[in-house]
Amino acid sequence: MKVKGHFDHFNINVTDLERSIKFYETALGLTEHHRKISEDGSFILVYLTDSHSNFMLELTWLKEHTQPYELGENESHICFRVEGDYDEVRKFHKEMGCVCFENESMGLYFINDPDDYWIEILPVR
Repeated sequence: MKVKGHFDHFNINVTDLERSIKFYETALGLTEHHRKISEDGSFILVYLTDSHSNFMLELTWLKEHTQPYELGENESHICFRVEGDYDEVRKFHKEMGCVCFENESMGLYFINDPDDYWIEILPVR
């Protein structure tokens, strides 16, 4: 059998759901697609979309998890390609205070979200 899969979503857990939604709306232009709230209020799942693809970012908020998440060495990341003037987008991210690493020789940089997940930023080519 040959399985034919496709990407659907990527999940990250967040400590402050509204702060994270605002960050992803401001920094990357994502918008809420839909959400699921558990009957007992123990978790909320919010799916964000870029309005260009079917891929979504799932933000999971757990009521009982109030401490920061342990991200280990934080070597995994998600990557976004941004439209428009790449230098202006980088300047905007610097003004937001979320640029955490730059590699000018490779033409890329990373931002970190409120829970310190790293996001690679590349220009649309």
